[in-house]
Amino acid sequence: MTAELADRGVVVTGAGRGIGAALARAFAAAGARVVVNDLDADAARAVAADCGGTALPGDAASAAGLADLVDRARTALGEIDVWCANAGVAPVGGADAPAAAWASAWEVNVLAHVRAADLLLPRWLERGEGRFLSTVSAAGLLTMLGSAPYAVSKHGALAFAEWLSATYRHRGVRVHALCPQGVRTDMLASTGAVGEALLAPTALDPEDVAEATLTALREDRFLILPHPEVAEYYRVRATEPDRWIAGMNRLQQGLERSEAL
Repeated sequence: MTAELADRGVVVTGAGRGIGAALARAFAAAGARVVVNDLDADAARAVAADCGGTALPGDAASAAGLADLVDRARTALGEIDVWCANAGVAPVGGADAPAAAWASAWEVNVLAHVRAADLLLPRWLERGEGRFLSTVSAAGLLTMLGSAPYAVSKHGALAFAEWLSATYRHRGVRVHALCPQGVRTDMLASTGAVGEALLAPTALDPEDVAEATLTALREDRFLILPHPEVAEYYRVRATEPDRWIAGMNRLQQGLERSEAL
């Protein structure tokens, strides 16, 4: 599948603000026909009006919501060439986080990707092309102190993206995992003192993340790292796990001393 985006049909979930909104605008600027999805209908319509896209508000996580979104998107676009599984949630807490928080993280951050792929793959495999972009976050490569549900579910999102690429790449399906660290969004703000301490100092604007994403799509790269230093952290995690965990534990202790946790 060519990475040229002109006249391609693109769906971006969670596109009412933040990274999703920036992706929708960037795809539209590249000539794509864009569907803007978000639970917040007013936000979806505002972004769609801004970039000349089509607003299709609704649930992009549940089986029924995704089936409805895919049907409506196909009606609007004719065909879905690129699916951006961007919607996400970041509940705080550890093993003691409420069951509802764990369930929400699993549904939105992992199963939404699985369900979307299940609906998209038959046509993509028949056509011999399709592109799936997962907004995973650096938490999926590393971890996120202060939020076990987020860290664990983002690991799951990365695992599914890897599986999807390994299984279908030879049949024309291209998969990308977008793994930024801090991005100046409402989600970062919601992480409070932990996010401020760990992520805010190097946070990027959503537009920077969108630009890095389109560059990676054109270069056909699986792993998209808007923060290049994440590659080294990931290497140490893989090759020197004890050193990496010790370093993360030192960060944890620092957060506890500062009462950020």
